[in-house]
Amino acid sequence: MSTKRSDIGTGRDLLALALLVGICLAIGGLGGAVTASSVTEWYPTLTKPSFNPPNWIFGPVWTTLYVMMGIAAWRVWRAADRDTARGPLALFALQLAVNLGWSIAFFGLRDPGLAVVVILVLDLLVVATALMFRRIDGLAALLLVPYLAWIAFATVLNVAVWRLN
Repeated sequence: MSTKRSDIGTGRDLLALALLVGICLAIGGLGGAVTASSVTEWYPTLTKPSFNPPNWIFGPVWTTLYVMMGIAAWRVWRAADRDTARGPLALFALQLAVNLGWSIAFFGLRDPGLAVVVILVLDLLVVATALMFRRIDGLAALLLVPYLAWIAFATVLNVAVWRLN
């Protein structure tokens, strides 16, 4: 019989929290590394819609979202036994990889059309992840709502940039 991780001591819980938040922030860092040169060289040359946010907002927003995502994953890890958490956390990891894939498609490959395909897949994966998380921990699912809202906005922005260019 599996035991819930909530029965594990506080030190291990905090280590798991730090690890999960750290993984999310590391993915964000990798995405930032892929993005860095394109933001200064290529992105300014694109025609953007009037609702395009200023560049400075992306860093703070993504940092906040990655922290919330890590906390959400930690809550699922902590609330469920290993067998129950495995599927939702695997889906979480997949959406995190696709999140990085969007940065690679849009900024690394400089291909807004490919990025539209990637972000549509990401949208679906995040919805599925939130629904799976909700079965285990309602707050974990709610922590993904701002992320979903942001990538929904990013989807509209990505489509607009693609169409304008």
